[in-house]
Amino acid sequence: MDRIYLDYAATTPLDPQVLEAMSPYFTQIFGNPSSNHYFGQQAEAVLETCRTKVASLLGAQAEDVLFTASGSEGDNLAVKGAAFAQRNARGADTVLISPVEHPAVANSAKQLRNEFGFKLIELKTDKAGAVLAEDLHAQLAQNQVAVVSVIYANNEIGTINDVETLGAICAEQQVPFHTDAVQACAYLPIDLQQQKIDLLSFAAHKFYGPKGVGALLRRGTPLISHTSGGKQEHKLRAGTHNVPGIVGLTKALELALQRQPQEVARLSPLRDRIIQTACAEISGCQLTGSAQNRLPNHVSLLFDEISGNDLVIMLDMAGFACSSGSACKVGDPKPSKVILALGYPAEESLGSLRVTLGKDTTADDVDRFLEYLPVAVKKLRK
Repeated sequence: MDRIYLDYAATTPLDPQVLEAMSPYFTQIFGNPSSNHYFGQQAEAVLETCRTKVASLLGAQAEDVLFTASGSEGDNLAVKGAAFAQRNARGADTVLISPVEHPAVANSAKQLRNEFGFKLIELKTDKAGAVLAEDLHAQLAQNQVAVVSVIYANNEIGTINDVETLGAICAEQQVPFHTDAVQACAYLPIDLQQQKIDLLSFAAHKFYGPKGVGALLRRGTPLISHTSGGKQEHKLRAGTHNVPGIVGLTKALELALQRQPQEVARLSPLRDRIIQTACAEISGCQLTGSAQNRLPNHVSLLFDEISGNDLVIMLDMAGFACSSGSACKVGDPKPSKVILALGYPAEESLGSLRVTLGKDTTADDVDRFLEYLPVAVKKLRK
């Protein structure tokens, strides 16, 4: 079967150029960067070259690039690390997040509340899931806030938050602002010299890099480490560096930013065609998230009277790889917290479908998908 992959928000295939860049660091330049001998010095030189390159690509300083094992680890270090540091420094006891955060942020914030005595407040959003700036203003005025975390572009519904405005509001109050940019990094502008973002996390496998490596960027923001051990990453993230992965992340980021204008222009019309055709030809189909202010490769739909998980299975049997909301929620019969936060009833929220496009997606792929999608929905409703 000629299968069509439409789940690029879950993960992406490794770019051949990235694999080529990584290859020598598995067998030839294999030393531990923490070792003092020649082999270690070789690896350390590569590591610091990558750190400098990532910083230059995203408007950061080299010393503020922290390499991690995933976007989730970066989220954890940012939210927990900043919260503890701010409580130690000035007694701040409140964490602000949006109600549509990735579980890495949402569950970190809940752990701070449940186990460490912080207050947790969820910011108000509009019907598309974008945080309301006026509510952020109000919450900062009423609480001793340790950290604010708002996702740049939502992984389930594709809505883009105005992180520049939200970050500027936090900067006025001298409160650290973190954004999960895992989905945004390949498609949206990131420049920490211009944007008021104190902490930004992302993962390589979302833009054709290797799995198991990510980064957290910070603008001098104090953090308390949650990983004890060696002195790696400015004593904030102990553990031997994944040098091949870091090389892959750096190369993948460079390629993604080079291709960004062309890919945004190419994928946006394909995205719009799926949304318009599905909503026009399938009764009981509606878009979730913002109609205009959304990721260029992201489609999120709700279908009445069917299970999104059943639809994903039927599409997979026909050769189309999609997901029901977040990849983390596939197989989970409970309503998506993100969809519920938009105000949809629990029964309706079970019918979600996420279709995400990527560099190998063609117009023919979209044609074939749109030809079969109404058939699949009709079969499930019967």
